[in-house]
Formats: sequence, C-alpha cells, structure tokens
Amino acid sequence: MSLPRINLSELTRMQRQWSALMANTGQGDGRLTEIEGFGSNPGELRMLTYVPPGLAAGAPLVVVLHGCTQTAGGYDSGTGWSDLAERHDFAVLFPEQRRSNNANTCFNWFEPGDIARGEGEAASIRQMIGKCIADHRLNPQRVYVTGLSAGGAMTSVMLATYPEVFAGGAVIAGLPFGVAHGVQEALGAMHHCPVLPAAAWGDKVRAASPVRDAASRPPVAIWHGDADKTVKPGAALESAKQWANAHGLNEADSEEVQVDGVPHRIWRGAGGRILTELYMVPDLAHGTPITPEAPGDRGVGNAMPYVLAAPISSTWHIAQSWGLIGPVSLKRTKPKPAVLTDPGSVIKRGLKAMGLFGRR
Repeated sequence: MSLPRINLSELTRMQRQWSALMANTGQGDGRLTEIEGFGSNPGELRMLTYVPPGLAAGAPLVVVLHGCTQTAGGYDSGTGWSDLAERHDFAVLFPEQRRSNNANTCFNWFEPGDIARGEGEAASIRQMIGKCIADHRLNPQRVYVTGLSAGGAMTSVMLATYPEVFAGGAVIAGLPFGVAHGVQEALGAMHHCPVLPAAAWGDKVRAASPVRDAASRPPVAIWHGDADKTVKPGAALESAKQWANAHGLNEADSEEVQVDGVPHRIWRGAGGRILTELYMVPDLAHGTPITPEAPGDRGVGNAMPYVLAAPISSTWHIAQSWGLIGPVSLKRTKPKPAVLTDPGSVIKRGLKAMGLFGRR
C-alpha cells in the first residue's frame, strides 16, 4: 500500500514544522566520553559512552539513540540513563548523529543506505556495540536498545537488521521498520502512517536479516503519546502489529493491563513471556515520558523539550523490564482479547476521536 501523495507546499510546511518543533535540547553535562577508532564507521557517526568506574565484567549494555536536533549528552541529561547506569552497574552507549550527515541531526532511519544490515548508520552502531563489549568485557547476551523519534525509528532498524545482537528494545514515538524510503515518504509516514496487514509489516522485518526463527527475536516495547502531533499515534499501532507478527503472534492475542494508570497492551509468547507491548500515554505530546518529581529511581531524568513530565517514567519501566533494576510488577485488569483496530479497545477509542483510524 503506497503512502499518500504530498505536494511541494505541504512538504515544505511539514519540513518547517519539524524544524520548529525539534528545538535544541542542550548539550548535556559533559559526563559522556567520546570513543574513536571503533571500526570503519560507514555511517560516520560519533560514539559516546558512559561506563561506571569499576564496572565488573559481564555487565549489561544499553544503547540509547537521541531524537532530531538533540545531542547524546542532552538526551542523556533528560532521560537519566547514565544516572541509572551508575546506580545499577551497567554501561550505556550513545551513538550521535553529525550535522554533516543530517542538517537536523536526525538518524537517517528512512535512507536505504543507512538502514540495511552491514551498511551505513546501522553498521556503525553495530560496530560501536562490538567495541563496547570488547573493551569492557560486557555480556553480549544482555545488549538492549531504545530511542526517541528518529532515534526510535532507528531503534526499529537495529532490532530488524541485527535481532541476534539485542535482548530487548523500546521504541519511543517512533515508526515501523521499512515504512519510508526518502525524506518525502518519511514526512508522510509521520503524519499518515500507512495501515498495512500485520503480515506485510512482519515481512519487512523478516527480510531485513538472516534470522528466520521468531523465537530468536528480542522483545519490543512501543511507547507513544496519544497527543503526539509530530509522529501521529497511528504509527505506534502499526509498529505493534509489526512486532507482534514478527514474533509469530496473532494480533488478537493480546490483553489489557494498567501500568501507573496508563493503558497498556501486551502480547505473550510461550511460557507467558511478554514479546510485544504497547504503552499509549494519555495527553502526552511528542517526547519521552519521565516522572522527575518521583522518589528514587522512578524520578530519574529532567524534563526538557521532548523529554516530558508524565505520570509514568519510560526510563524506569524500560530498565525494569530488562532486569536492570529489578522485577516488573504489572497491575492486571481482566484479560481481554482484542485487535488494535477493535472498536472496543481503549487505545482505538481515544485515537478514533482524533480521526486517526480508517485512513488508507
């Protein structure tokens, strides 16, 4: 199914809106260390890390991908990943885009030469991961990836192209893998994500790497705000369909739970393991949700543009789901089979009111 056609004036308007929305969010506090000589670096990215002093061998690694016009340090300051790493003994890798690659410092999640296995920016990030693991004797079975917006879309790229590398992923305000090729398609997908059959989305993931066994793919969480006007919430629904299908799950085989009062849908695999999950945060605009006023680890991070104060902390919940800071406790509601397009679902009711369903 093709993307909607966009004329030149609309494309120009959308480009200006994107640049205005993604204002500079700061450079960070200087705690990250730049690493050079990590490989051929075909994507010409920067590599920055935070490794707590005295980190023991076998520690986990979290890869964090910033959004457009952000820096690695600025996004870390907002989300608090290095603070959690220092408290709970894991390393963090922060790839950073160069302005010479993209004027708005977006990861090029829509460029064919940057999103294929072994090529461009995806290959550079893979090389950084190898360097971190070798230099700090980290656990290669406990590598995780997350990112916001363009970084969220690039998270989908990494999970699709290198599924054997990751033990888990979290896409925040991102898009499905393979939704766009080129800037015009990318802007179109952000505003009007195509509605495809789950199998069509899953096929894009299956074609991206040699991995064929659904059981070998890492769990994926999708986070999105239902008030996001930059990447419309329909993209999250299509992402959930994509990853549920890639995991060999039926779209209808989901259940509703509540997490910190936020509607949350999960798809379980064998043994009850959560393989795909969708958080649709009420009233959240485009950004990463955090709870800076909460006590302890829940309050990690600082609110700033596109890192937004909310009733739920994505950083904390993501870290918990990966076993970095302890077990997750989900408050269950009555299990209720549903598909994402079921008119009775909590998510659809909210999005239908916004006019986001039924678009083709």
